[in-house]
This record gives sequence, structure tokens and C-alpha cells, in this order.
Amino acid sequence: MADTGGRSDAELVRALRAGDEATFRSLVRELGPSLLRVALLYVSSRAVAEEVVQEAWLGLLTGLDRFEGRSSLKTWLFRILVNTAKTRGEREGRSVPFASLAPDTDADEPAVDPERFDATGRWAGHWSSAPIRFDDLPEERLLSAETRAVVQQAIAELPPNQRTVVSLRDIEGWSSEEVRNVLDISETNQRVLLHRGRSAVRRALEKYMSESESS
Repeated sequence: MADTGGRSDAELVRALRAGDEATFRSLVRELGPSLLRVALLYVSSRAVAEEVVQEAWLGLLTGLDRFEGRSSLKTWLFRILVNTAKTRGEREGRSVPFASLAPDTDADEPAVDPERFDATGRWAGHWSSAPIRFDDLPEERLLSAETRAVVQQAIAELPPNQRTVVSLRDIEGWSSEEVRNVLDISETNQRVLLHRGRSAVRRALEKYMSESESS
């Protein structure tokens, strides 16, 4: 059975062009779960997401002759997936084009609630309610199923573009460069979306932790 882990993109492409089914099955096994999770960021059901993934694999196989190696094979595949998923998502009214959200379109939205700072007096501008230090909390509490559920719900409630960037960076483990290349956004836009998304998730987690402490 082919192992794609140590093989270069050029080797994988040659094998795929030669009809090596073992290489294709290994790619599906390696990237399939992540492809499905990303598709679900854009469409409303698992059934539609699975169709999008299938279309992405078909797009990869039929487009191999056009692959020039300007990006990684993984990036190219996920770009096919995202473009397909966005088209399906736009039909469902779920997707918002990234180009419609420039970094300054929500510049008036603070990353941290202004009420967390003193507005007047000697300590104006300083924390009136300091953020919770998560590294001071017991590890088992941070890793509990209930805490994970709070984080997952907070991510699910983010605006679509923030949800996508946070999911790719913090759940899929993608680098900033991979996110920019697949989503075709600038470094500034990627950074703003990630910061705002992470800030919202942190606020939800802080609220949950504070309510747990007081109960």
C-alpha cells in the first residue's frame, strides 16, 4: 500500500497520472476527513459536503495535466474543494465571499469588550475585569468534554469568514501561508479574521469559566 507521507508532490503526481490506485487511496485516507470538515464550513449538510468532496477529487484527477507545481498538491486540492463548496454554499445562502470582508470593514468592532476597561479616573484604560488566565486552570477542566463543547459552539457561531479561518488554523492546524493560498486572501485579512475569531471564542470560554466559578 502506498505511503504518501515521505513522497514529494512530483512523485505523487506522476503516480496519479499513471493511474496508481494505491496512491490515490492513500491520499483519500490521509486528506479525506479534513476535506469533509472544510466542506462542512460552507454547506448545510453532511450529504452535500460529501458530494463536494467527491467533486474535488474528480477535479484533482481530471486536472492533473494542468498541475504545474506552483503550489503544493494539497493546497491545489483544497482550493478546488473550497471553490466548489463556496459555489454550493452560495446557492444555499451560507457563504460570504472573502473579498466582501476587507480588514477595515468591521474596524469599529472591538476585539475586547470596552466595558472590561476603566473609562475614567486614575486607571482609565486599564483592565477593570482582568481576563482569566487559562494556564492557571486545572488541565482536566480545560480538556473536559463540556469545555470542548463550549469552544466548538463558539466557533460554530462565528461569522462565516472568521469561522473558516479559525477552523483551518486552530482545528486543522494549517499555517498562515496555507490559509492565504487556499482562500486567496491577504496576510492582513487572514490575521484580522483570526484575531477576531479567537477573541470571540475566548470571550465565550471566559464567560463559561466565570459562570462555572460562581455557580
